Amino acid sequence: MARHLESGRGRPVVLLHAFPLSADMWRPQLDRVPDGWHFIAPDFRGFQPPGSALHPSATTAVPSTLVDDYARDVLELMDGLGIETAVIGGLSMGGYVTLALHRLAPQRFAGMVLADTKATADTDEGKAGRRATADKLRAEGVGAVVEAMLPKLLGETTRKKQPHIADDVRRLAMANEPQTIDEAIHALMTRPDSTSTLARIAVPTLVVVGQEDVLTAQADAQFLAGGIAGSELVVLPQAGHLSNLETPEAFSAALAQFLSRLL
Repeated sequence: MARHLESGRGRPVVLLHAFPLSADMWRPQLDRVPDGWHFIAPDFRGFQPPGSALHPSATTAVPSTLVDDYARDVLELMDGLGIETAVIGGLSMGGYVTLALHRLAPQRFAGMVLADTKATADTDEGKAGRRATADKLRAEGVGAVVEAMLPKLLGETTRKKQPHIADDVRRLAMANEPQTIDEAIHALMTRPDSTSTLARIAVPTLVVVGQEDVLTAQADAQFLAGGIAGSELVVLPQAGHLSNLETPEAFSAALAQFLSRLL
């Protein structure tokens, strides 16, 4: 993995970002690391910080990246940093990668965080929507995809009361190249169903969802929590799909409280 952000000292927590953002989405949490913990936020392959994108006119290769590829990259990073076990979690796409990583290497988990994500694979309707997004990307570019996604990424309260959050999300998403976005769409569309693996999760698990999330609703979070023995479900009011950015204090507080029980 080309880049990772980190903050704090102590036991490791690996935080995996949403689509189509980057590790920078975790900066509110990196600024609030609880005592005794070391937060690490990597970029998935190809994703990059604001100011880096060249935005060529079109994608050129057939996308082939899988969610498992992202998961193996995280394992490689952990190996490179000398991290044997960590609390590993992610939001949205980061949650899908977290579940894939647990399927590949459950022994690397000391705990798990699943935020605004779900266990099920894309439905046929969902896959059709992904293909339409890929078509828009190739025809109109990254900006068009980002603008189409923004109303669903952010909750109604955020859109009305914190319009600057949309600017922040737009800035992070627009940093990424079309090929990277295309590869991620393919990874999302082809991810396996993780429902049958939930019962195998035997580490402390926190499930978080924004009350106004329309992409992965409370029912999806309740399904996750119900399938993972002993897990904790936290619903964040006035937050949509990007709950850690929309209500950073509440998200960080829920995370800190969960981690405090693992020390």
